Amino acid sequence: MEEHRGELSRWLDILVAKGVKELVFVNRPWPMDLRLPSTLFSCASLTRLYLGVWRLPDTTTVPRGARFPNLLELGLCMNVMEDRDLAFMLDRSPVLEFLLIMWSQTGVRLRLVSQSLRCLQLALTCLQYIDVVDAPRLERLFQWETVPRAEPTPPGNKKRPSWIKIGRAPNLRVLGYLEPGGQELGISNTIIVAGSKENIVPSVQILAMVVQFGVRSAVKKVPGFLRCFPNLETLHVHVKLVNLTRYTCCIGNFAILVAMSPTLSGEPTGKVNLKFWQEDGPIKCVLRSLKKVFFYEFRGSRSEVAFLKFIAETGRVLEQMVVVVAAECFSPGDDGVNAKLKPLTGAKWNSKACQLELFKSPRTGGGGPAYSTKIACDFGWADPFDLQYYYKAERIPLYGVLDFTGDIYSDRLGLSAL
Repeated sequence: MEEHRGELSRWLDILVAKGVKELVFVNRPWPMDLRLPSTLFSCASLTRLYLGVWRLPDTTTVPRGARFPNLLELGLCMNVMEDRDLAFMLDRSPVLEFLLIMWSQTGVRLRLVSQSLRCLQLALTCLQYIDVVDAPRLERLFQWETVPRAEPTPPGNKKRPSWIKIGRAPNLRVLGYLEPGGQELGISNTIIVAGSKENIVPSVQILAMVVQFGVRSAVKKVPGFLRCFPNLETLHVHVKLVNLTRYTCCIGNFAILVAMSPTLSGEPTGKVNLKFWQEDGPIKCVLRSLKKVFFYEFRGSRSEVAFLKFIAETGRVLEQMVVVVAAECFSPGDDGVNAKLKPLTGAKWNSKACQLELFKSPRTGGGGPAYSTKIACDFGWADPFDLQYYYKAERIPLYGVLDFTGDIYSDRLGLSAL
């Protein structure tokens, strides 16, 4: 492609002259770090722009007045970019509402200052940090299958976790996937740790988390994370198995990270029982505002059951609990779903009107949560994490599972509208 650089510039000149509004511009064949012509910044008519497999222009060579005054949607896929280049793109896009960063070739360090951005997505990329400094219109923030960037550390030191800090984002309503134990969460200038002073984001109503229930240090961080969101109404929790052989497959608009031979990692959980969840005091959102809980890839571990039982026995306004049971729980020789769920179904549910729904996961071998970049930025989709249990989940009858007392109702199928 390098030998065609002159043609690239001429193509962009033509696009500028024609006032093109939507552009997907991908470098193929590679090299993967070919510098994107700075002529692109002259295309002021653009409203939607996706760039793939480029090195972003050296911003020092871009004319001072260059900007994207009409750009609403920006996708950066598999690009090489410096921190200042990304900041420059955002600064020169005054009405930008949707930003997607995927498969970045360099670790993402994003300091977000935007008066217009409504939805931010980071996926399948190395993430060092997201610092939401000032984003008054930001409503949705997603990070999916991000990993800390590998950095040289002294022998014996653990890999540094990525972190996300939320400063001024008064309209942030949807947030995920947070990973307690795998990343640090900061509210204003305070990093949230076990037992720390409460700092809150009152606007968040829908939260998704990925939790390693097999690692005690990760589970211990969950209560602190939940306390940051006192008005939370919907909680999605995906059980994470790590140390996986991974590959990505795409089904329609869905990208799913599939895992082979999953194993739990980290130190053993130990005794993570109901007392563990109660000993730190009440969690305001669970007690007062949480209405829906979705729990994915349930495997029946003691830690998983204790968490769900805590929610069931604490939540005063809980209306619905959906448990998607991992496919391997139905394998020959397994103890069976009934035995795994008996402690939960026999719990003293605080909300007498709550409905428990069980589904068999259509997926095998573990892997990350299902995710759709298209749905994530669709504001007509109220809960972008609710993908109807992957669309193909099989309903598990509750008959024989529940000691039915009338406290838990299961008369709705949940998938009947599909």
